[in-house]
Amino acid sequence: MTPRTPSAAKPRVVLATLLVQCNNVVSTHTLIDELWSSGPPRTAATTLQVYVSQLRKALLEEAGPDPEQPLVTRPPGYAIRVADDELDLTVFERLRALGRTAYENGAWEESSVLLERALGLWTGSALSGIPQGPSLETSAIRLDELRSEVLEQRITADLKLGRHQELIGELMALAHEHPLREALHGRLMVALYRSGRQSEALQAYHGARHALKEELGVEPGPGLNRLLERILASDPSLAWQEQPPPVGEVGAGRQRAVPPAPGPAVWLPPAVAGFAGRGEELAAGAAVLAAEPSPAGRVLAVSGRAGTGKTALAVQLAHRSAALFPDGRILLPFRDASGRALTREAAMRVLLRRLGSPADTASPAEDLPEALHDAVRGRGLLVIMDDVASEAQVRPLLSALSRSTVILTSVQRLPALEGTDHLLLDVLSAPDAEAMLRTSGGPATAGDPGAVAEIARLCGGLPLALRVAAAGLAARPHWTASRLAERLRDERTRLSALTLGDLDVRAALLAPYRRLGPELGHAFRMLASAPRAGFGLRSVAALLDVEVPRAERYAEELVRRQLLEVRPPGDGAGPVRYGFPPLVRSLALEVLADEDARAVGEAVERLGRDLLAGARRADALLAPGRDRSAARADPVAEAGRGVPPEEGDAPLRWFQEEAGGLLESVRRAHAAGQRQLCCALAAASAGYYEACALWDDWLTSHRLALDAARRAHDPHAEAVVLSSLGDLAWQRRHAARALDHYRRARRLFSRCEDRAGAARCLTGEADVLLGQGRPVQARRGYEAALAGGRAEDDARGCAEALRGLALVALYEGREKVALERLTGSAAEAVRLGDLRLQEYARRTAEGILAARHRGSGTPLEVRPGVWLIRQPVLAGAGAS
Repeated sequence: MTPRTPSAAKPRVVLATLLVQCNNVVSTHTLIDELWSSGPPRTAATTLQVYVSQLRKALLEEAGPDPEQPLVTRPPGYAIRVADDELDLTVFERLRALGRTAYENGAWEESSVLLERALGLWTGSALSGIPQGPSLETSAIRLDELRSEVLEQRITADLKLGRHQELIGELMALAHEHPLREALHGRLMVALYRSGRQSEALQAYHGARHALKEELGVEPGPGLNRLLERILASDPSLAWQEQPPPVGEVGAGRQRAVPPAPGPAVWLPPAVAGFAGRGEELAAGAAVLAAEPSPAGRVLAVSGRAGTGKTALAVQLAHRSAALFPDGRILLPFRDASGRALTREAAMRVLLRRLGSPADTASPAEDLPEALHDAVRGRGLLVIMDDVASEAQVRPLLSALSRSTVILTSVQRLPALEGTDHLLLDVLSAPDAEAMLRTSGGPATAGDPGAVAEIARLCGGLPLALRVAAAGLAARPHWTASRLAERLRDERTRLSALTLGDLDVRAALLAPYRRLGPELGHAFRMLASAPRAGFGLRSVAALLDVEVPRAERYAEELVRRQLLEVRPPGDGAGPVRYGFPPLVRSLALEVLADEDARAVGEAVERLGRDLLAGARRADALLAPGRDRSAARADPVAEAGRGVPPEEGDAPLRWFQEEAGGLLESVRRAHAAGQRQLCCALAAASAGYYEACALWDDWLTSHRLALDAARRAHDPHAEAVVLSSLGDLAWQRRHAARALDHYRRARRLFSRCEDRAGAARCLTGEADVLLGQGRPVQARRGYEAALAGGRAEDDARGCAEALRGLALVALYEGREKVALERLTGSAAEAVRLGDLRLQEYARRTAEGILAARHRGSGTPLEVRPGVWLIRQPVLAGAGAS
């Protein structure tokens, strides 16, 4: 195949990252991090799209007619589709698996050939010549380690074939290149000893010992020391002995002798009663179990957060597939009663006992894989490895069980296991969750579908929580579904209502939390203070008081451990956001009590200040100059971290994403007595509330802010809040209340010598008067507001006052004056940089001219997006 590698460095990075994870989706965020790990530019997303476009073009240049594009968009990123023989990496992985299987079956010649072919695909270190970020660096380390593993296994196969003399030169070079790899030194010692060079074998040992002591300050391990003793004792079993060719799995027309299989081994709990839903997942799992096994066996990895029913699903699959496994089905827990992960050796010994091989359990640790391989040889077994902690914990067992079928369950995905089918369990859908409650909840769920739906929602669709809720209702006939729903509504005490006997949702969720280290545990607890609706990386950074890259590492690790979830933006654009699954948030709120209350308060204040900085920036882009309090010298104005330009350039989207957090922060600041912060957050959010007609949030936040301003004896903050409440009352057609708010705000602004603020209140009063059909009084107010705005060089105040004077001129039938005033308002809007006000002036002027042409009145937009109920009639169109 013609090489299609781009020459530019960054497209090569993108291509390499996609190829290393070929046929899997790589997120946009991962690619950006790989390209600019030290800090992406504001144009990172756009630049990445350019690189992808270049790669797509290059990938099709050498293709035939009607080619299929291999690089495809798959939310939340991209994937590259690669055929089995199209990429050296996939060919290497396949040859490696085949060679390992042949080795385990004793087919040394075939193993050597396959592994040598795998090694022949390498031309240097993995990913050499490509700049490496965090993902590629990890992949390069993993691939180089796999290469070393294949090399050592091929050398061992050659030693078993009696090729010791031919190997000496290669092994000497490798031992020199890798002086700390004891396995290579051991194989060199064996090759030298079998070639009659015992003294050189001893020298090889001492060379290895010297390197280890010089570099690491340690002695050789027990394996190398035992080999030294065997050489010194001239152990006859160390000499090479020709072995008969293997029969059975490898080689046509030959049969491998296998020991007679013992009777079926069944160590399996009963299926969960009332198991409901999971039809698609059961079908997918059953298809994997029924498929023809590969040389490496069948492995199905079932992952999902605590309580999603991974073990129940695995056991259900085992019972339904009993006919496929006549020699046994075994569940093997990979954690002890205290929750500690079993060592690989301990797991092997338990499995050997369950297979009926108690004698083998006394074997030395290094002999356990072979003993396990012998115990399962020729047997059709299904082994469930339950609650696996990591790939390293199970990899030796999977090698020993290479001809068996294995189901793994784990809270986190196990992506590094080769040749594994993955099944991710999410929470149940609302219909399935409600069906589970009705099936197992007894009569209490029959007559109240609304309460059943609410219980399903409050349980977050988590199967364990639903099972506990249903069992609780069935066990308490005097309870109603609505009573249980009421007990579950408070998320701070919800987990206490979800326990029944040994069914305990809190205990299940605590298990993965307790496995966190100190730093990650602290991060998990502090993020309980994040907005319930979701939060971005900057909020994580603010709460934890760390830089954004470090905050991302914490957040992504919690996602990997299923304690946070990713919430992609609704429109597919913008940065990734995070949130707690409902019941996990309840746990986080509980364990937050372990943190120092003062530290929590400081974190919440940092978050509020950060949101304030973002809101002020977004508001300045949405309505430049609207929030004048942001320009005054106050302690909260410069305390936040702000938002990066790529977020701030989409102000409305920023507000939509953060609105819930802003209102939460107003409430928290008010409750904590952070009065300046409370007022500032409310003021910065008012423009968004007005633009989106969010009357309730506007009123809630400003009532709290008004109380905070008065408690703080801050007349200017009180004036800002009252003026905004005047806008709200005017929008809702509460004229008397609006006039009262504006006039009280104007008096306070005047007392604080804020003439521009007072002038803006005059415009607000005039808007109310004009809406009441009192143009003369309105004109006086607008003229005074214009004078005040010009005296203070307040472009926004002037633009609004000129807008009002244009409306008065229309009331009076003076169209020319109205158009002149609109032109002046547009000029001030240009000076201000407010496109919305400019467009308003243009629309209104066009409406006036169109009405003149028709000789009729026109509905009047008195503020951007706000229309006047009582409308003026233009000159010549009749009386008003």
